[in-house]
Amino acid sequence: MTTQTQQRTFLTAEWKNLLMLNYAVDPALLRPFVPAGTELDFHEGNTYASLIGFQFNKTRLLDRAVPFHQSFEEVNLRFYVRRGTRRGVVFIRELVPKVAVTAIARLAYGENYSCVPMSHKLQSVAGRFLAEYSWGVGAARCTITATTTKEPYLPEQGSLSEFITEHYWGYAIRNGRTVEYQVDHPQWQVREADTAQFSGDGSRFYAADFARLIQEPPDSAFIAEGSAVTVFRGTPISSSQSNAGTI
Repeated sequence: MTTQTQQRTFLTAEWKNLLMLNYAVDPALLRPFVPAGTELDFHEGNTYASLIGFQFNKTRLLDRAVPFHQSFEEVNLRFYVRRGTRRGVVFIRELVPKVAVTAIARLAYGENYSCVPMSHKLQSVAGRFLAEYSWGVGAARCTITATTTKEPYLPEQGSLSEFITEHYWGYAIRNGRTVEYQVDHPQWQVREADTAQFSGDGSRFYAADFARLIQEPPDSAFIAEGSAVTVFRGTPISSSQSNAGTI
């Protein structure tokens, strides 16, 4: 968890039932996407990309509720970087079913958002919990699914589940400059998945190398409970890691 006292709030929401499929990946695949001023973050010698679906609830933008945009799904493909002691994420692609969310995220942060039809299913029967997120229609429909019978726990320091969930900064490229923004939330409880998979034609949404990656069984998968989150306004940085004004 991080502490924020100076930057202004951009968005508040609840992120719930985060389904996380994690893949160990060759660093060479990720390096072209690393924003200036950051470097790849490693866990026990490996770099990871994650395909994540979750519920976006009680959304408020600049402390205002946007009509018909309070609750929706998101699926994103991301990897992990750091800037000094700040551990962050970079998004390869983010998918939501709301046009306004797509436009605002592109304008404010330069994030690679796209608008597609989406749905989700959450089911708990006899101690078995299922989480599923789908996007696209017809032949372009893709789905990530996981089931678990495990109990939730707080990730231990140094564990892979901590590495995946405990990055509190985001980095994007806007108008040719790296933008850094903070995401604040408490530590999440997670449940290790018993089964997890991606299905569909990933090449309809991702470049060939990433489409091939997510077709493989994930190296780990878990479902995070989630919580209330606060996303703060972004700040352009230089490649020498100095900060400029707020946007």
